[in-house]
Amino acid sequence: MKNLFVMGNPDSGKTAVILGLAQKFKELGNRVGYFKPIDNGRKTATGKVPGGDAVLMKHVLGIEASLGEISPVKAGPSYLTRIEENAYSMQDVKSAYTEIARDCDIVLIEGAVHPYALSSVGLDSVTLAGELNAHAITVQRVDDDYSLDLAIFYNRYISGQGINLLGTIFSNVPRQLLAKTEGVFRPAIEKSGFKALGVIPSRPEIASPTVNEFRERLGGEVLVGQENMDRLVEDVVVGAMTMDSALTYLRRSANKAVVMGGDRSDLALAALETHTSALILTGGLYPDVGVLARAGEKGVPVILTYQDTYTVIEMIGQVSRNLKPTDKEGIAVTLDNINQYCDWQYILDAI
Repeated sequence: MKNLFVMGNPDSGKTAVILGLAQKFKELGNRVGYFKPIDNGRKTATGKVPGGDAVLMKHVLGIEASLGEISPVKAGPSYLTRIEENAYSMQDVKSAYTEIARDCDIVLIEGAVHPYALSSVGLDSVTLAGELNAHAITVQRVDDDYSLDLAIFYNRYISGQGINLLGTIFSNVPRQLLAKTEGVFRPAIEKSGFKALGVIPSRPEIASPTVNEFRERLGGEVLVGQENMDRLVEDVVVGAMTMDSALTYLRRSANKAVVMGGDRSDLALAALETHTSALILTGGLYPDVGVLARAGEKGVPVILTYQDTYTVIEMIGQVSRNLKPTDKEGIAVTLDNINQYCDWQYILDAI
């Protein structure tokens, strides 16, 4: 039985990489399993914990194991506060892994939100990869030149711990950085002794959150547009400009969420005349009936929140895309990324 441990930081795209690889390996006739030893699921403003990666992979791969077996350890950012009530045992992780791997040809293992998470109890991703005798790849989001530094830094550490590291996939690469990633980052990481396994461009179908994911994070009330909550949000604009510059400013961004006070009816109406995915009204201020009527005509969701604008901006800054089992387009995109942009054959041969 073969296994592969995929690790990376938040929003690196490691789940999308695993999902794409899982579909590819299954397409080739392999029995593919999925294991996420550490579940760092975060609660939304409504108190609900999203089904997350285990639910998605269980559905796509048809896994019969329970969610508890797929993700045996639950640990949030304050896990040490209640450490006496929670048993963080390597033996429990290994037992769950054995059950998952029993009837599989390949098991894909997903790391925690950060590779170093749970280091204090010996359950960080690097230690787990060693204990499970797994091959490893790192997935690195590309924001700037420090992204290359971080990839090399992690790779040096992982290799130094005796893990069989296959290389790095650069993921969620903005269009303006694609040429640099291919022409500068790829040669640089290979000069450092590590392999670049792929360069995946950022694609809104899997990188951009939906309007509903913003609503879940904020716990807001949907006033109109409930039928379009699956629209993608590619940008966020704060409605703090004067009307003189509003239209020019708003036209610069497509598929955006516009955050403003509910009393800015003039600005809301202006935003509705541009490519807007949603209006987010802060401070609990209900908008003018004309705004709701126009939003209804345009099919634009209007979300009312009771937090102030600054708090709302902070909260939605933490929102990231979480693919769901019903998202057929997004799931298909992850496979397309592997086919087009990743050296999946090298990965398969190596493990």
